[in-house]
Amino acid sequence: MAEKIYEEDKSKAFMSKVADYVQFTKLRLSALVVLSAAICFAYGSSGSIDWYKMLFLLFGGFLVTGASNGINQILEKDTDKMMSRTVNRPLPQERMSVNEAAIVSSVLAVSGISILWFFINPLSGFLGFIALILYTAVYTPLKKITPFAVFIGAFPGAIPPLLGYVAAKGSIDVYGWILFAIQFIWQFPHFWAIAWVLDEDYRKAGFKMLPSPGGKDKSSAFQTLVYSIGLIPISLLPLLFNMTGMIAGVVIFICGVLFAVQAFKLYKSCSVESASKLMFASFIYLPIVQIAILIDKL
Repeated sequence: MAEKIYEEDKSKAFMSKVADYVQFTKLRLSALVVLSAAICFAYGSSGSIDWYKMLFLLFGGFLVTGASNGINQILEKDTDKMMSRTVNRPLPQERMSVNEAAIVSSVLAVSGISILWFFINPLSGFLGFIALILYTAVYTPLKKITPFAVFIGAFPGAIPPLLGYVAAKGSIDVYGWILFAIQFIWQFPHFWAIAWVLDEDYRKAGFKMLPSPGGKDKSSAFQTLVYSIGLIPISLLPLLFNMTGMIAGVVIFICGVLFAVQAFKLYKSCSVESASKLMFASFIYLPIVQIAILIDKL
């Protein structure tokens, strides 16, 4: 009986540790990031996908993203205690020590960058390294200093599609930069919608995420609307450069208009409800656009 209880306790402890690592690496967010890279890898493969490279891209990309998220949580362990949405993370709750977190993050970072560098190509490894450094060493500390942090964060956030394309092609060309540009501009309404919903939490931690000093005001909503409208012509560049066909162009245009409509509703109401709808729309918009570009090319 005692042995059975011991085994059950061991099993619970193991599952608890797995849950902590899932939370530490932000598994769902990492999966979304890797999905963007995978779609653009398929696009860059020109119809003949190297599935081994795809697996290395998924695995290496996930490790680098997980490392970035982990280092971010190490740097923000004290501010995470102040926010409702992060207070139950492993570090604030001391279910994981800083030393353990640092070791795990280091192993993930070195492993991920090495996989991208040696099993795909050096340029892919370099892009993964740049994304890691910009996110952890520049974006993360700037969040408490200036709303300009969102601009800096948009660079590592837009690297995954470029990384996926480079993993397939081995070099960067105008097509890769277009895929980068779409995700880069998309991040502003995406980030600001999230920041609007979580504004109270962010203010507790001293984060300056919304573009206006007034926070949830007309100025922040207007800037969100401007970037949402600006996303429409940027997202149509694949059609202009013959990266995809007219069907994709129509799908992308409709998605862009619907997305901008949600941003306009936020501008009119300045409500958390409108920001939530824009936030969820942003999660839907990007994969639809990237998949449309890919499918219409095939």
